[in-house]
Amino acid sequence: MNKALRNPVTFFLFILPGFILMTMFFIYPIISAVYYSFTSWNGVSDHVKFIGLNNYTKALGDERFWISVTNNGLFIAFSIIIQVPMIVFFSLLIANVRSLKGLYKTAVFLPSIMSTAVIGILWGFIYEPNIGLLNSILKLFGVDTIYWLADEKYAMLSILITNAWQWTGFYIVMVLAAIISIPRELEEAAAIDGASGIQRAMRITLPLIRPIISVVIMLSIAGAMKAADIVIVMTKGGPAGSTDVMATYMIKYAITNFKYGYGNTVAVLIFVFTLVLTALYQWLIARRSERIKY
Repeated sequence: MNKALRNPVTFFLFILPGFILMTMFFIYPIISAVYYSFTSWNGVSDHVKFIGLNNYTKALGDERFWISVTNNGLFIAFSIIIQVPMIVFFSLLIANVRSLKGLYKTAVFLPSIMSTAVIGILWGFIYEPNIGLLNSILKLFGVDTIYWLADEKYAMLSILITNAWQWTGFYIVMVLAAIISIPRELEEAAAIDGASGIQRAMRITLPLIRPIISVVIMLSIAGAMKAADIVIVMTKGGPAGSTDVMATYMIKYAITNFKYGYGNTVAVLIFVFTLVLTALYQWLIARRSERIKY
């Protein structure tokens, strides 16, 4: 048996199935997307016309494309500036609960396992201008009707809040796992020395969970760059394309308008932007988060 495991052919046979699947569902689609991004093709006909960098020039010169890029940036900014601090805050609260901790973890995690279509429809009712819960509450304070999903001033914010509500619980469970893994002796020793709960959280818990917070931020960046389903369900990119993200912009051209070559160009740009952002984050910030050893 040991002799067989030392045989290079054995290792090759073990990795072959995974390599075939990776080639079929990852490597080949990327190569195919790059190839078709240099063409003019409707995705149906046999005629594929090579047009060089024309698609890239068109995309980078299209104002609507840059609106979609900006909206992806808003997803990232909202996640890092608002969502991540909320995740850490609620994780610390739940970690210090002495009873019904399992109930709280289940409650915050529940939206993450729900379909995005269900989430979008549910919040669509909440944002409904005439009978929606949000406007009904605001009317009690004399606020006029707000068209949350039909007004360019509020539509993107409404989507960001909905998306954060769906995924905050998933990240809370991740951070909670890191907090729970911290040896209790550290906090007990700090408590004996007279440190308050806030001091223990700021000087012990937060530094020790910094690596998992870094992971949460990186996952948030990647998730923000591929956001599409929540936008499609809630606004379809409207009003007037103000809530389009790069993925929905790509779908409109590749599928709705049968501009498959141009759609692949946008897909390649999404891949490149995501790769650059995650690489920059890893280089500038994430690598400074040292692996914690207790």
